[in-house]
Amino acid sequence: MDSSSDDNPRSYDHGSSINLSRESWKIFQVMAEFVDGFEKLSRIHPSVSMFGSARFRAGHPYYELTESVARALSRAGFSVVSGGGPGLMEAANKGAAEGPAPSVGLNISLPATENTPNRYQNLSLSFRHFFARKVMFVKYASAYVVMPGGFGTLDELVECMTLIQTGKSRRIPVILVHAPFWRGLIDWFHETLLAEGTVSEKDLTLFTLCDTPEEILDAIFDFYRDRGFQTTEDDIELRLDL
Repeated sequence: MDSSSDDNPRSYDHGSSINLSRESWKIFQVMAEFVDGFEKLSRIHPSVSMFGSARFRAGHPYYELTESVARALSRAGFSVVSGGGPGLMEAANKGAAEGPAPSVGLNISLPATENTPNRYQNLSLSFRHFFARKVMFVKYASAYVVMPGGFGTLDELVECMTLIQTGKSRRIPVILVHAPFWRGLIDWFHETLLAEGTVSEKDLTLFTLCDTPEEILDAIFDFYRDRGFQTTEDDIELRLDL
């Protein structure tokens, strides 16, 4: 019998063993990202997480709209949290920096060129892992404001709605900004997902369409009118299990 056979329980790939060791040590890097995020973001309550494409630059109507929305949120007392990059993320941080509340960027290290940190961040955190960064977007947010965007923006939108739908996160306002951009997706939700039974009527109430900063602020304050922005014991328990 060939003792080097793959069937021999004593044989192993030394390279795989090294890779496993590297992956195990990665746990500490992940832990560090979570600890840093928990310590810093828990202090900026109430906050609003804003999302949008990195590809719409200054001068584009979406950039100007994002900047005005973030400015209004900051002036209303909300810290504004963005992905920290260019495009609509930059617009969110820029608008927030013009108000009194913190402008926060959750920057991500990517092989692409879209992740260059913008200069409008009062508080800047850096992440290597998308999943750790995504937890930080939702964990302390009092609302989600979703501007026009691509796959990354859709990812964050659906992630938040899934967490709320399944009870893993508390209900917060999820606001889609600029109805003409989102109309086709919402029609598909109704005409395909709801028609096929993959979502319920209740699931389609998890988001609100708004077009102006004033409508966005009204939607957020209307939602919290009775319960306020205080963190409840139930909120704390949900955060621990997020």
